[in-house]
Amino acid sequence: MVVIIAGLMLAANFWTDFKWFDSVGYTNVFLTELWTRVLLFAVAALVMAVIVGASIFFAYRARPGIRPMSLEQQGLDRYRQSIDPHRKLFFWIAIGALALLSGAAASGDWRSYLQFVNGVDFGVADPEFGIDIAFFAFTYPFLRILLGYMYAAVILAFIAAVIVHYLYGGVRLQNDSGQRATPAARVHLSVLLGIFVLLRAGSYWLDRYGLVFSDRGYTFGASYTDVNAVKTALTILTVISVICAVLFFANIAFKNTMIPVASLGLLVLSAVVVGAAYPEIVQRFQVDPNEQRLESPYIERNIESTREAYGVADTEVTDYDATTELTPQELAAEADTIPSVRLADPAVVSQTFQQMQQVRGFYQFPDVLEVDRYPDSEGNLIDTIVAVRELDGPPPDQDNWLNRHLIYTHGFGMVAAAGNLIDDEGRPVFTEYNIPPRGELSEVTGEYEPRIYYGREGAEYVIVQAEEEYDFPLDAENDEPEVPTLEDAVESSPSADEARAPAENEGGEEAPAEETEGAEEGTEEEPEGGSQQYNRYDGDGGVPLNNFFDRILFAIKYQETSILLNSAITSDSRILFERDPLDRVEKVAPFLTVDSRPYPAVVDGKVQWIVDGYTTSDGYPYANRIDFTQAVTDTFTDGSAQQVGALPGNEVNYIRNSVKATVDAYDGSVTLYGWDEEDPVLQTWEGAFPGTIVDRDEMSDELVQHLRYPDDLFKVQREIMREYHVTDAASYYGGQDFWSVPDDPTQEGEVSEPPYRQTINFPGSEEASFSLTSTFVPRGRENLAAFMSVNSNPESDDYGQLKLLELPRSTVIFGPGQVQNAFDSDADVREVLLPLEQSNAEVTRGNLLTLPFAGGLLYVEPLYVQAGGGGAASFPLLQQVMVGFGEEVAIGSNLQDALNNLFEGGEGPLPDPDEEGAEDEDPSEADSDTDSGGDTDLTEALNEAVDAWEEAQDNSEEANERLREALEAVEDAAGEN
Repeated sequence: MVVIIAGLMLAANFWTDFKWFDSVGYTNVFLTELWTRVLLFAVAALVMAVIVGASIFFAYRARPGIRPMSLEQQGLDRYRQSIDPHRKLFFWIAIGALALLSGAAASGDWRSYLQFVNGVDFGVADPEFGIDIAFFAFTYPFLRILLGYMYAAVILAFIAAVIVHYLYGGVRLQNDSGQRATPAARVHLSVLLGIFVLLRAGSYWLDRYGLVFSDRGYTFGASYTDVNAVKTALTILTVISVICAVLFFANIAFKNTMIPVASLGLLVLSAVVVGAAYPEIVQRFQVDPNEQRLESPYIERNIESTREAYGVADTEVTDYDATTELTPQELAAEADTIPSVRLADPAVVSQTFQQMQQVRGFYQFPDVLEVDRYPDSEGNLIDTIVAVRELDGPPPDQDNWLNRHLIYTHGFGMVAAAGNLIDDEGRPVFTEYNIPPRGELSEVTGEYEPRIYYGREGAEYVIVQAEEEYDFPLDAENDEPEVPTLEDAVESSPSADEARAPAENEGGEEAPAEETEGAEEGTEEEPEGGSQQYNRYDGDGGVPLNNFFDRILFAIKYQETSILLNSAITSDSRILFERDPLDRVEKVAPFLTVDSRPYPAVVDGKVQWIVDGYTTSDGYPYANRIDFTQAVTDTFTDGSAQQVGALPGNEVNYIRNSVKATVDAYDGSVTLYGWDEEDPVLQTWEGAFPGTIVDRDEMSDELVQHLRYPDDLFKVQREIMREYHVTDAASYYGGQDFWSVPDDPTQEGEVSEPPYRQTINFPGSEEASFSLTSTFVPRGRENLAAFMSVNSNPESDDYGQLKLLELPRSTVIFGPGQVQNAFDSDADVREVLLPLEQSNAEVTRGNLLTLPFAGGLLYVEPLYVQAGGGGAASFPLLQQVMVGFGEEVAIGSNLQDALNNLFEGGEGPLPDPDEEGAEDEDPSEADSDTDSGGDTDLTEALNEAVDAWEEAQDNSEEANERLREALEAVEDAAGEN
């Protein structure tokens, strides 16, 4: 029964997998992998069976006709009597088991085999042997695998031979007659040992090429000792091993025990003296005292190879003498760059999306949203926060098999918000919203299919064209809260000095009435009376269930009898599974490592998931290896990148973003576009899977607009640039200039600050560019060392160009952690934050952005406030913006206000462009008005609130009453301002 059940499960998984590949048009991938595995299994199993079987057969045939009478042999007689009647059965069981095990192990190396037979030259020679790097990336690993299997086969054959010879008297432990082995046994074992030593000679010779992956020296790759001692020693050991192998084979004629014993002794002595002692002497007495001088050429090799392997060799490095002081006039000259700053934090506004656009409790948005670019009504591209409204499953009280897999099958609609616009209440300004979707995005892109059948949430599988599927609530427009839109933002244009609505009342019991009411309505359960729209899927996605046999197999696969018994499932029904876009890409392209951050985009009338795919290798000579998972782990990700194509242990030392993949959110179709078509690793896989990769020229213009530089690749390159921005061997050896990626100062614990997507004006560039940015701090310190960015606009000639601003070591520029500390300790900032932090409000610090600004570096951190005690209906509102430049920090109700407070104490070098007469107003008069008016009242009220809070620590009723009155005064003063 166990065998039958296992066989049925195997058959079900095999056939359903084939049907899945057929449904997406990638059967060539399935069949190529299958036949490669079968070939390797068959060859490895046959080789193992022949070598071990022949050894056992020869040992049995060479058994002595008359066994000597001894206590040892008499004790073995009962074993021989038990085995002899069934020796053929034992023989075939043993051979079959070894063949199965070796075949199964070999089939797992199908990637190495395909790379070996389809390898394409890199066109670059390694610096030590002058051989094309393709040998080390594709040929060397497979030769190592072959040697490993041959070693295993010969060793198992030797062990089997010794056992059989011992059982039948060919080899004896006791030496009654003066001979421990018969001549036939000595010949047999000598031949096996000779083959083993010959394989060892081949291994020694191959080890010479493996020195380019040595970690003996100061850096990764062949070091001085490896090149000048180990390489010579391996050549000598190769020759000695060949001589020893000849001696073993010669013993066929001599049949003398001393010859193999002497050969083994010579081999072991050579390995110890030549292979271990000699290199150690060179390292300790020659290299260690002169390491920097002797290792410099090899450090240079490591630097050059590493920078080339990770694609950072062409990084543009600029010495950036960042200014730390700025006058109001200089600030005003930079005013045109202010509106481009992305204040909406994708990790914080997710809660706002959830409350304002969830519509029903079973819809879901990711914890961290994505940043893309879409044109506004005037055609200007703006940074946009995007997400799709995915279906997490049916309501909890209705969560049964029918609802989960046949009724609640899909999400609905795209939701987007402008990244650089916040309304006067602190909410993101939506450009696509509600059900059915509407907004500026729809107007620009045109109508599109909003249903999300393939995404990152939902059931493992759904069956469509069976029951009527829940589509969306017909009263969704009435249920949803009124959302701030781009049109509203343009029409209202509140001035920078308008007071924001407080996040909660003084008791901290509820959010502003509008948000609370709308959020509660948007998350209520679906109304009674059936006021919802139903739909039947009419796409081509999934596998047809057009016969009862397929239904049986899927019922076995998912261990669900309802697939067989549900009467609504007909021959027209289709089952949709492997619905996660990452799973789909990694399945049709098992040679790729996929990025951990897929993102949705409206392309050509459809919602498409865009997935970046990497070709990786650990076989690039001299290039430093890193742990891929560790390198991509930061605040936004736990390192869960899909490591399908990554190497064992996740170590890589070569990476290219070779493929841009799309997954249609409606029908699940997968398209792999060759992005880096010059990549030899991609060309190798194209040879193995012809027709799988589509030329990049076939991308539509609309798709190209939404491509971006991938997160994980940038993080890997960032990890490399911590050390390999140093290109001088002597400086690298000293390590004084090494950097670190700063910890995220807005989070608890030691976790790397993520790179941020934002539009920046990079120094020297004529126009702003959509970029991915990060910072570095000196190793062991917190001040800023460098600012790194990459152009993420695929339509730009500069796309993918890494740029690095190196700050002077003589000037102290605050790093992210120091700026955060300055925010926390600044008296003016604390004066604003203290009433919020001491109330029930939950204060959330948004992403700390760093961007080049006015010849220096500007820090911008939005501050969100969420009503405490408001429950699930509350969500964060952007209430303040903190900024830092040089060693100065400030806070304001918006970015312009914060900058005005930062420079010259709020004299207003950046007037609100929408405020009438702002440009003509005399700054001195404005200051006079402000000082004599609302700001004075606000300051006095805040001071009173601070004093009252300090007294309230005694928990006296009178002090608490005073604190309440003080907070009311603060609110009144803010309203007057």
